[in-house]
Amino acid sequence: MNFSLTSENKKALLKTARLAIEEKLFGKSSEAYPDLSDRVFGEKCGLFVTLTIDGNLRGCIGYVEGIKPIREAVREMACEAAFHDPRFHPLRKEEFPFIEIEISTLTPLQEVRDIHQIEVGRHGLVMERGYHRGLLLPQVATEYGWGREEFLNQTCRKAGMEPYCWENGATVFSFEALVFSERDV
Repeated sequence: MNFSLTSENKKALLKTARLAIEEKLFGKSSEAYPDLSDRVFGEKCGLFVTLTIDGNLRGCIGYVEGIKPIREAVREMACEAAFHDPRFHPLRKEEFPFIEIEISTLTPLQEVRDIHQIEVGRHGLVMERGYHRGLLLPQVATEYGWGREEFLNQTCRKAGMEPYCWENGATVFSFEALVFSERDV
């Protein structure tokens, strides 16, 4: 990332994500969207929106790489996480007041040549081989208390591959993320 987000930028993105979900769920939003005309919102970077209820994952979808400006990606990925994560049924109206939104903006992917350079809690991982590709955000390893090897193996599983695929021809990429949530701002 060649940019940083202020506290006000983060609040605006979180509010935008919440209002986008509300609008899709109820047909309208309860208030106006924040102004996202600031230059920083035009930047392109990987971006994920994660939804939880009572600390339990409720949806998480995003872009690995920056293909859309942040102002567009945050709205789109909020709705994708709420209504199109294949691991969950679409968000219901009665669940809306209980969701907590977290946004992760990603640095560009870097190929990992030495797994000892991976810092658990700092780096997220992408595992890739053939048509298989999977990603785990940096906070996932911390939340589950995984060490480096378990984090690598779980990323293999997320990609639909066998554990230790990182030793058997898969390409490993790392990235860093700026992570912020409604409980933080």
